[in-house]
Amino acid sequence: STIVMRTPGIFIFGMVLAPCGWILELTSTVAPAWRTINNIPGETSDLVLQQGLWDICKTFTSSRDIQCNQQDTRYFSAQIIQIARGLMLSSLILNLIAIGVASAGVRCWTDKPHWTVAGVGGLLIFISGVLTIIPVAWYTHIMTSIFSASTDVRVGYCLVLGFIGGIMEVLGGLVMSFGLCRRCSSRNRNERPRTFAVKPTRNPSPPHRAPTVPSVSSISSVSSVPYYSKQSEMDFTRAKRQEDSRPANSTAYKARPYDTDL
Repeated sequence: STIVMRTPGIFIFGMVLAPCGWILELTSTVAPAWRTINNIPGETSDLVLQQGLWDICKTFTSSRDIQCNQQDTRYFSAQIIQIARGLMLSSLILNLIAIGVASAGVRCWTDKPHWTVAGVGGLLIFISGVLTIIPVAWYTHIMTSIFSASTDVRVGYCLVLGFIGGIMEVLGGLVMSFGLCRRCSSRNRNERPRTFAVKPTRNPSPPHRAPTVPSVSSISSVSSVPYYSKQSEMDFTRAKRQEDSRPANSTAYKARPYDTDL
């Protein structure tokens, strides 16, 4: 029997964006290009100074020569540099832990994911992205106020990569965090008290009664139509025969001619 792996789309979205954001964040942290300084007084016009969190490099537009490990104590002693270092390193470590937790929760090799663990991993990825965006946005805001040898200060590509990586982590972690909402909603549905419908009781049927047949007397007393029974019909026929058997000229009373005179 084959096992069908069904990973929710929100977990796939988060598990793709989180590693991509981590790679961009790592590049932004290590590369020395948070800002570039051009047209430095007393230097050649093709010199471009690239400053990052850990290193400063000199590049030349007319050649491919790069000179790194430049010292600038006033730049590295700035408060934003120390805070940005700590936040970027914390974000990198937290993102790795978050990806491990989310992978254990997503469990692509099983049929059903663990929503709570995957949601917690997504929440950690979201926090990691926020830790990246904070120093990048802060550095961009005060970039021109940090000590520099020239007024021609421009944004380096590391800030752009940091912004993109942080946003990808925030989006991926936020989407994966919806797993916690689904877990809570399903738990609330399971904890709702169940109401059992009471089946209505039927009224007991009345006892079966034998049908009452009306008597002849009751029918004759109620109905206006005369009721003739078989016995009365026989009496009527007998009387009719006796009347027919009498002679026609016989009468019960013989009148006399002189009775009328009395």
